Amino acid sequence: MSRRRAYRLAAVLLVALAAAAPLRGQQPSSPELKTWTTAEDHQQMMAQLGIRTLRPGPNGNESAPNHANYDEATANPFPHLPAVLTLKNGKKVTSADVWWKQRRPEIVEDFDREVLGRVPRTVPMVRWSVVNTTQGTMGAHRVVGRQLVGHVDNSAFPAIGVDIQMALVTPADAKTAVPVMIMFGGGVLPQSAGGPPPPPGRGGPPPAPGSDPPATEQLIAAGWGFASLSPTSIQADNGAGLTRGIIGLVNKGQPRKPDDWGSLRAWAWGASRALDYLATDKTIDATRVGIEGVSRYGKAALVTMAYDPRFAVVLVGSSGEGGAKLHRRNWGEQVENLTAANEYHWMAGNFLKYGAADADFGSRNAGDIPVDAHQLIALCAPRPVFISYGVPEKGDARWLDHQGSFMAAIAAQPVFRLLGARDLGRSDDYTTEKMPAVNVSLLDGQLAWRQHDGGHTDGPNWKHFIPWANRMLKRDRP
Repeated sequence: MSRRRAYRLAAVLLVALAAAAPLRGQQPSSPELKTWTTAEDHQQMMAQLGIRTLRPGPNGNESAPNHANYDEATANPFPHLPAVLTLKNGKKVTSADVWWKQRRPEIVEDFDREVLGRVPRTVPMVRWSVVNTTQGTMGAHRVVGRQLVGHVDNSAFPAIGVDIQMALVTPADAKTAVPVMIMFGGGVLPQSAGGPPPPPGRGGPPPAPGSDPPATEQLIAAGWGFASLSPTSIQADNGAGLTRGIIGLVNKGQPRKPDDWGSLRAWAWGASRALDYLATDKTIDATRVGIEGVSRYGKAALVTMAYDPRFAVVLVGSSGEGGAKLHRRNWGEQVENLTAANEYHWMAGNFLKYGAADADFGSRNAGDIPVDAHQLIALCAPRPVFISYGVPEKGDARWLDHQGSFMAAIAAQPVFRLLGARDLGRSDDYTTEKMPAVNVSLLDGQLAWRQHDGGHTDGPNWKHFIPWANRMLKRDRP
């Protein structure tokens, strides 16, 4: 028996023994709720896969000896991306019917198995309730606020409770159903909408004179509503939490299997359950509900849009590696950073294979991943996708690889065109197309790009996103 096989067998036995151990006073059929550290969870997933060591990721500190690469001459070691419009049998996709029935399911399966993980079929139902209804004023407009809780049925494993936190704010004087942007955030009503004051030291400085109003005020002024959804009330943002939250609840407190979902898919699942609620509210236009997030939540917003075709539009803010950035780019954050202990929980356990350093495990790297970010963007087509970044000088670090994300958008263009949507209007040669200058907009089609002159935020792009979304969704401002 090989060392790798023996290592994997030992890991499987350990997980099985942990699952079989009963809690004191309970029947043996009730497994013990596993409590351990992120490092322990990370190690057991490596053991399940037969991986002993992982390659270290580059350092985000540019003065460190092992800092990330920022030399464009060496940034594309894998110049050939997985073909987005070629079936696994080698045939070209030339019709929308073949895309929907054959190619798209192939891409989804690869993301499920190797990158993001599968959502189990046994995920419990969510029951939403309105905890509090408030009134307030945002800008010059009266609003109605609702604080909501989505209670996940935990009757199958009462030791874990999941209560999804969401706040919904809509214009008070709306005469018709309004579109809504779900925004990954705190899940609490803002004070201006009748919510509680922020905790001491929170809330940030007041806007500078002449600056844009907050995105929430811009949405209300444009006749939209917005919902703030708390991702961490769905699933913790760490590996130790994988035996808790919605992932832990479904697994009854036990460790994940290699193709189980990670936090990105869990957060996306929670956004879909929020949309379930909005679809029951007659004051909401459920056909025009969007999703938004920045940084790790920008990754989650893109994943949400890719997997749930009910979402009408997405604003992907500064998402980087694991979001709109190509995995195959050697620039800034790398696959090895995502397989390390502080980020692996976002992904499926199987994703660790692409950071393995074991000689007997087989050489796998970013070039071996069967899919890449351009295909995640393509899964959203033909619905409107707005990819947003800032500039390094203001804090949107080079680590995020703005150019690599633009390249992914370029490589996704053929699917948008195939499905009758307009793209960025650039050539399909992603290796030669360069980003537009800062503050130059590519907003003529359903696939949109804009790099603003601010930092790690999508704030400066909201005044461009809202009219673009209105136009794409064929919505006249009331």
